[in-house]
Amino acid sequence: MSENEAKIESLVHAWLYLPDISEKWGVLVTEVRDMVKRGELIAVRRGPNRSLQVPAAFIDETGPVKHLVGLLTVLRDSGFSNEEILDWMFSEDPSLPGSPIQALWENRATEVKRRAQAMAL
Repeated sequence: MSENEAKIESLVHAWLYLPDISEKWGVLVTEVRDMVKRGELIAVRRGPNRSLQVPAAFIDETGPVKHLVGLLTVLRDSGFSNEEILDWMFSEDPSLPGSPIQALWENRATEVKRRAQAMAL
């Protein structure tokens, strides 16, 4: 396991397989794969089978957690890699407080977006 993989593993505690997400949302697994390809979700190869998995915190009952897709776009447009995005999204930020993903779940997306846009400058 690389240093980056180990850091992500220490930050992200729960993961979902793509078929589990498709079942939860009631869509074909190909639709979830397409979301990963389009950058609307981040999937990481993990485990002994190196299967694609998405952080469970990114998944709501009916789709990606609110504001996630736009936030991922801002971060990618700023040149962040998937690993850097996951690191930032799940790391504690005392000024929020909490992590950016926690703030999204608590309907504090404006502050998270503001920080992401500031990092792009």
